[in-house]
Order: sequence, then C-alpha cells, then structure tokens
Amino acid sequence: MKKIWNIFIAVFVICALTSMAIAQDDSYFEEEGYTSLFNGKDLTGWQIPEGDNGHWNVIDGVIDYDARSEAEGEKHLWSEKEYEDFKLHVEWRFKGYGDHLFDVPIILPNGDYLTDEDGNRYSKRMPNADSGILLKGAGQTNLWCWPVGSGELWSVRNDQSLPAEVRAAAVPKVNADQPVGEWNAFDITVKGDRITVVNNGIVVIDNALFPGLDTEGPVGFQHHGGVNPETGKLRGASSLVQFRNIWIKEL
Repeated sequence: MKKIWNIFIAVFVICALTSMAIAQDDSYFEEEGYTSLFNGKDLTGWQIPEGDNGHWNVIDGVIDYDARSEAEGEKHLWSEKEYEDFKLHVEWRFKGYGDHLFDVPIILPNGDYLTDEDGNRYSKRMPNADSGILLKGAGQTNLWCWPVGSGELWSVRNDQSLPAEVRAAAVPKVNADQPVGEWNAFDITVKGDRITVVNNGIVVIDNALFPGLDTEGPVGFQHHGGVNPETGKLRGASSLVQFRNIWIKEL
C-alpha cells in the first residue's frame, strides 16, 4: 500500500510541475528578457530545408512536422540566427508513432546498455517516435519514447572515449515525459560547453559537459526516421512531432 501511495504522489508531483511549466504565458517570458522564436503563424525566422515541400509547416498555431520532408540533403529545421550562451524554452509533443514497433534498448544510469551475461543487449519492442532539440548546430538533446526519458545527450553518452562521469551525466536522471499526444515543456540552459535540461519542471540533465560543442550556432528541431522507400511507410522511430511557445534569452 505504501508503495502504491508513493507512486501516486510521484505522479501527482510530475503532473503539477508539468502544468506549471506549460502555464507560463507570453508576459512572463517578455518580463524575463526572452525573445520569441515563433510567431504562431508561419516559419519566419527559420530556415526551411530546401526542397522540403511543406512538411515542416504551421498548423493551428504550432510548428508541425510529419517526418516526410522531401529535401535531398539535411532535413532539420534551423533558426536563422545563431546563439552563444542562452536559455531556451520550448514546448513539444509527439502526435503519434511510426508504422512498426521498434526494439528499444535499456539505458543504465552510467550510460551503458543493459545486457545479458553474453553481452547481448536487452530491448523492449514498443511503438516509438524520435526527434531532438539541436543546440548551437552540433549539440542534441533527445526527444523520444525510450524508457530512459527525453533530454539525453546522445553523442556524449555513446562516446566510449569520454570519462565515465561525463557519459553518466548525459543520461536523464528521471523519465519526466508526458504520454504521447500530451505537451511537454523543455527549459534548456547552454553555457559554453555545459548543458542543463529541465523537462516539465524536473531537472533531467544537470550542467552536463558536452565536449566539442560549438562556441556559437543555431538552434533547431531534428528530423528523424522518415519514409521507408521499400514500403512507403514511416520508419518506427520517425519524428511525428509538434513545437510551440519557443522563447530564447541570450546570456
């Protein structure tokens, strides 16, 4: 009974923090010195991939992406302006999943994958969607449906040449994601090569080192997955994603 009660309290706290993170209106960000990166009407201030053909779009006041960009090269959506040190607020949600189940591995707190005694990774077959917030051109904090939760610094965690404590710091401390279809609020702070990510009011990445992060660069939203040319359907980890309420404050 005590365990059930503790779970109930944890869920209640996460829901309350999420509501607080999303409830902030425009006046709050303006008073705090933030600048809006999205006008709610069109993609002014953003670089649409050449040849995208309308797949990065604005629908009902949010940036909408269907993971089907027809651009020949890079398919991410980038800000026109570049930034150095900043705080970024962005709300995001997944609209749905790709067209097949995805084998999702289990990430341990130290950044390694959970394996059996023979070194084979354990995985969970489940629906998945995948995108990311791109920071200063090269850095990425993940948005996905993996059990570890969103906010992970993929390239840092997977770099086996880095010290153990650096890789571990790139793993989310808790899965603070809302279910698919519901809005999440990211508050990201970037200072030099250090990144902090607050997801729905909960610190999931705390001043983590991102070796090699560019001094300056744009922010962006990641394309991931896309159409499988053999089936014409979306791959299992596609970025069926929306963004809104995007604010930035240069430090």
